[in-house]
Amino acid sequence: MTPFLFALPWLGILVFLLFVVRVPRELPSGDRADADRPFVSIIVPARNESINIENCLTSLTASTYPAFEVIVVDDRSEDGTADIARSVSHGYARDLRVVAGADLPEGWLGKPWACHQGALVARGDLLLFTDADTTHGPPLLSRAVAGMDEEGADLLTIVGRQLMETFWERLVQPQIFLVMLFRFPNFEKSVRNKRWRDAIANGQFLLYQREAYDALGGHEAVRDQVVEDLALAQITKREGRRLRMRSAEADFATRMYRSLGELVAGWSKNLVLGGLQSVPAPLRPIVAPASLVAGVGLWLVPPFALLVASLGWAGGLAGPVFLWSIAVCAVSALAFALFTSKMGAPAAYGLLYPLGAAVGTYIFLRSWIRGRNVEWKGRRYRVRPLSDRA
Repeated sequence: MTPFLFALPWLGILVFLLFVVRVPRELPSGDRADADRPFVSIIVPARNESINIENCLTSLTASTYPAFEVIVVDDRSEDGTADIARSVSHGYARDLRVVAGADLPEGWLGKPWACHQGALVARGDLLLFTDADTTHGPPLLSRAVAGMDEEGADLLTIVGRQLMETFWERLVQPQIFLVMLFRFPNFEKSVRNKRWRDAIANGQFLLYQREAYDALGGHEAVRDQVVEDLALAQITKREGRRLRMRSAEADFATRMYRSLGELVAGWSKNLVLGGLQSVPAPLRPIVAPASLVAGVGLWLVPPFALLVASLGWAGGLAGPVFLWSIAVCAVSALAFALFTSKMGAPAAYGLLYPLGAAVGTYIFLRSWIRGRNVEWKGRRYRVRPLSDRA
């Protein structure tokens, strides 16, 4: 009985996933189509997005919302992104413009700089910042504006589906998102409380009231932030503005990465920095090592112990190590199967969770070791140290 008692922490994680984790409420339907709805400027920062940009823009320009423009800021792409963007019809948009991004100034990171340039030429009362790897259903913008009205929000951010089509995406993405849930198990509750450090936002969809965006300093206020969406959310909340988060499972999807190499490079740039940014300064020296020890202990030690016992060591198949490890591995596989299925991938990938955990641990270590040295889309940055207000 004792080996199974030592498996209780893993049962606790399963209970956590089933009964504590909560997704935000769905957006309203957005059926209202009055001609006086606020004009929306949709800003798409794009650097070397030739594989994504046409799909993104085609989905955006098919929106049923009555008044919007689309602005693509081509951030010095080298793969024909701008030419592809110019070839897309403006559809139902009032206008589809491709802005040639200026050289990156000293002290700026690429994405904030591209978003800033888009905001400068935008005409909208509302500004929607969205990524080039997203797909938008025709009702989404109407639903988002209706949600912003319903919430009285200065910043509305939306979560949707994560598209995962390859083996490595389905294996690794659930590992990363589960780590986020340990810090933010209830997104909607986190953005509504009074603690600005609990702010969270999805940079794939940020809908701002123009007045609030300008008053808070826009992307210039986060010009040197790797996790600029989190920084914007924290500033919004800290300055007493209303931040809200909702879901749009049917109408919003993102495919962040397409290969193991992209997963490693993409998450390495911001996994640890984003985690540190969400905790108070006194805790930051212990967060990374504690997280690493917890991750290895939870997901890698039990399968290793199972392997050792299966080979006849540590008491063999009749010993307590085997009984404990097989119980823990079974519960862990069930938890990952449920979570992976919830994210839209086959539940069977949960059985391979030790491999996913090994890759996730490598990504975490790589992100931690690199620290403030960030590399992304052919650019290298040395970002400033985090302050207690960032």
